[in-house]
Amino acid sequence: QVQLEETGGGSVQAGGSLRLSCAASGNTDTEFCMAWLRQAPGKELEEVAAVDYDGATFYADSVKGRFTVSRDNYKHTLFLQMDALKAEDTAIYYCAADPTIAAWVLNQFEYRGQGILVTVSS
Repeated sequence: QVQLEETGGGSVQAGGSLRLSCAASGNTDTEFCMAWLRQAPGKELEEVAAVDYDGATFYADSVKGRFTVSRDNYKHTLFLQMDALKAEDTAIYYCAADPTIAAWVLNQFEYRGQGILVTVSS
């Protein structure tokens, strides 16, 4: 089992920045693919960004060039630097993990955190 806890959410004006962190605990020996997902009010859960254990990154088209995903394998921590935020980035952001990168393709992750709210005002 893996537990994931997100921190760093909050409110910001459009054009601003926020940095999310996700701390993993439990069975962290597995070389997980880790990702950020989000769900906006009234919308389905969507993928935002992912990074595999070796550092390869993947992004949704809507955040390319604005968001940067990274990880610290020694500290079992995932990050999401969000710049040039837009009102449409308002959502609950979830940290997710899965043993394989196929999870990004399938949008099916074995583990997910409780989520943290990001609000961007225009």
